[in-house]
Formats: sequence, structure tokens, C-alpha cells
Amino acid sequence: MKNCTLLCVFVTWLMSLVFVGSGCGGEAVSDVSSGRPGSLKPPNIVFVLADDLGWSDLGCYGSDLHRTPHLDQLAAEGLRFTQAYAAAPVCTPTRASIMTGKTPARLHMTIWSEASQLPPLNRALVPPVTVGDLPHEEVTIAEALQNKGYRTAHIGKWHLGDAAYYPEAHGFEVNIGGTMWGAPNTFYHPFNGGGTFGDEFRYVPGLGLGTSDDYLTDRFTDEAIEIIDQLADGDQPFFLHMSYHTVHTPIEGKPEVVSDYQGRVRAGFHHRNAEYAAMVHSLDENVGRLIAALRQRRIAGDTIVIFTSDNGGFVNKYEETEVTNNWPLRSGKGSLYEGGVRVPLVVYWPGVTPVGGTCEEAVSSIDFYPTIAEIAGLDLRNTQDVDGLSLVPLLRQSAAEFPRDTLYWHYPHYYPTTTPVSAIRQGDWKLLEYFEDGHVELYNLADDQGETRNLAEQSPQRAAELRKKLAAWRQSAKAQLPKVNR
Repeated sequence: MKNCTLLCVFVTWLMSLVFVGSGCGGEAVSDVSSGRPGSLKPPNIVFVLADDLGWSDLGCYGSDLHRTPHLDQLAAEGLRFTQAYAAAPVCTPTRASIMTGKTPARLHMTIWSEASQLPPLNRALVPPVTVGDLPHEEVTIAEALQNKGYRTAHIGKWHLGDAAYYPEAHGFEVNIGGTMWGAPNTFYHPFNGGGTFGDEFRYVPGLGLGTSDDYLTDRFTDEAIEIIDQLADGDQPFFLHMSYHTVHTPIEGKPEVVSDYQGRVRAGFHHRNAEYAAMVHSLDENVGRLIAALRQRRIAGDTIVIFTSDNGGFVNKYEETEVTNNWPLRSGKGSLYEGGVRVPLVVYWPGVTPVGGTCEEAVSSIDFYPTIAEIAGLDLRNTQDVDGLSLVPLLRQSAAEFPRDTLYWHYPHYYPTTTPVSAIRQGDWKLLEYFEDGHVELYNLADDQGETRNLAEQSPQRAAELRKKLAAWRQSAKAQLPKVNR
């Protein structure tokens, strides 16, 4: 009897080695479609999307002013990408790429939705009329997950079309706050009014009566936690698309937090806007609340958390003050320089992502759809073609071979930081082609991530090769081009 007991203990221990991953080095042994290693239930997925958050706005990415202990801790427990990119330098196109896995150029969604039908007519070029509503024909990641048995909820910014194209029309059972607008009139209760973005009256639906002390970032998190509480004990996994409006304008931090940061600004700091710092602080605080809710409900081990931003930081002024600074990167939102498209990305997949790991592979927001699909066990052949690639190999082993060395961007529009432009990155080389005068700029990001030295004249052959490849990609994607204003 004693020998039998010992044998049973040994067999149990041996099976635990087979079914439980190491959690270290990104090589945990687990079924890719499961949450906790050995689990048969697909994992819950919490996708947290910040608005206009710059690459260096977090402590773990080098901010000298902003304190982000919760996101820093998420990076310390998960995998931090150092060269992650938004598919576009502005919001709507990137959000469309996340929902579909397709490049904005192919979708003809290359500018924010309100501007899609009204290109300016007073510039050297006339930008194309583009698609402002995410087409119903596109199978979004929410629809694909819903078909797999996931419960789905969207909270916060949507900005992918008018009421007929709201989240409910694209696979989300719940939509709280998602509208046609790209930003609220105010972050303070009751979150409505006009004057910030012209005379238009804006509002945030679905938040109930609230109180005068409510702050929008907190209220969205309250709603998310309530949904987590409702779904935590269910038999179905859930997909929560937590899309904060912060840190988009209007720049409004909590007064007591603003006061604290005003006392922390020092000479030589790149980040100097205390109001903006307070907004980053509240964003971090609320991501911490989400993670705490997952742990309190004992589902953190069965939940993947993805955190990123929709484009680079806004470097222009709001109320006469520079909003943020993307140093050491060049420029910001709207631009195809690194400051406009490189974004923070942290992924926490318990038992799979390496603890405190970093990944230097160049990845894009077009990659989230196939990544989430593979994690959930979806067969993309039954949904739609995508331009992105699954990041699962990198999540398992950050130095894994990745079958892509080229990324593309297309922004045939004007913005305070740019004129119409396309860009290509191949390996460490990046080329920008401007449409007004046809000039190109060539940079080696390994030596010059700040894009300060244009090597186009020094390396004309490389510039010509990249320009040719960029043109071929535009043609294959049926990218829309601006026209000469006659």
C-alpha cells in the first residue's frame, strides 16, 4: 500500500511537469489556445488601448516625469516590446487595423473618421476621400471571438463610424461610451457639452447618473470591473476591449495630481506638462485597478492583458502648452517619423511570456488580430485574410525567428506635423517618401533612432530600392494617393 502511494505521488508530479509551463524564458509548455497552462478553456483577453500615449510616456520606457508603477509592474511581470508600431500616425486607421488585422491603406481608412469625406482644398495636394465607417463586411476580432464562444464588451473610445457602425454592429455585446467622436468634450462629470471641439455638443453614453466628483478614466474602469465581476464565474471566456480616451485632448488631469506633478518638474526634463502627467498617472492607476480586479476574482492566471497606444504622443500645443515630448524619437502624432508611430506595447500572458522580458522585433498593430486569433484557437481561414502576423512565437520566446522584416505606412493627408507621406521600414533602414515634392529621407534606426541624419544622398542605391518596394506595396494594397491641386 505504501509503495502504491509513493507511485501515485510520483505519477502526479510527473504529469505536473508535462502540463504546467515554466513561466520563464518565454518557453512555457502549454496549449496556445488555453489560458492557464494545462487549461482547456481559452484565456480571457483584456485589450487596453490608450489614446495618443507616446512611446516614452511611461516610466518603463524612460519617462523622466511620469510615474507609472502599475504599468511598469505589468512590464516587469510580462513582455515589453521596444519597437512596436501603430499602423497609422492617427487614431481611426490604427483602431481599424486592430479590429481587422489589415493595413489602413488596404481598408482605405487612413485618417480619422470625421475628416474622411472632407479633405482640405487649400493645400498643394488634395488628399483622397477615404472610408470613415468600418465596413460591416469586415469580420472584426470581436466577431471572430464571439463565434468562438467568447463574451465581448467594448468600453470607451470607438471612433470607427457613425451609429450604424458602432461596436454593437461589429461583434460587441456591450458598448459603454463608444461613439462616432474621437474625444470627449471634457473628462469631468457629466462628460458632455460643447466648446472644446467647436460648437458641437458631445456626450458619453452608458455611464448612468454619476456624481460631480466623477472623472471619465475612473468611470470607464468602474464599468469594466463590473463587467469582469459579471463574467468571471461564467463558463465562457471574455474579450474586454478597454479603450480609454485619455491621454487625448482636452488635457485635463485631476487637480490634486496636477499640483503634485507641478512640484516634480525639473530643469532638463523632456516631459514638463504637469496636467498631462496627471492624465498619464490616472491611466496607470486605472490599469492597476483592472489588474487588481482580475486577481481579486482569481482569474488573472487565466487572462491575457495587452496594453498599447493608437499612435505616438501629441507634440503640438493645447492651451498654449506643449502636450508631450517623444524624446528620443522625432516628432509625434500625425507624422511618420518614429515619434508619430512607435508606441509602447506590453503583453502579460501568465505562464507564457517571459517574466520581465523585452522584445526588439519590429511589430505592428496589424499583428493583434492574428495573435489573438491564434491564442483563442481561431482558424483564420474561416474569417478573413489579414496583413498582420501572429506574435505568439515572440510571446513564447522573444528572440524567436519572425518571418517578416518589412513594415509599411501610408498617410496621404496633412497634419501639423506632416505633409502627405508614405514610409517603409526594412530591417534597421527606414525611408519616408513625401508626395508634395517627391523627396525621400533615409535613416538607419540602429544608429539613429532619432532620425537626425538623412542618408538618402549618401546611400542612393538603398534609397532607390526601398522607394521601389514602397511603391509596389502601395499598388498591391490599392492605396489611395493625393492629387495635385489645380
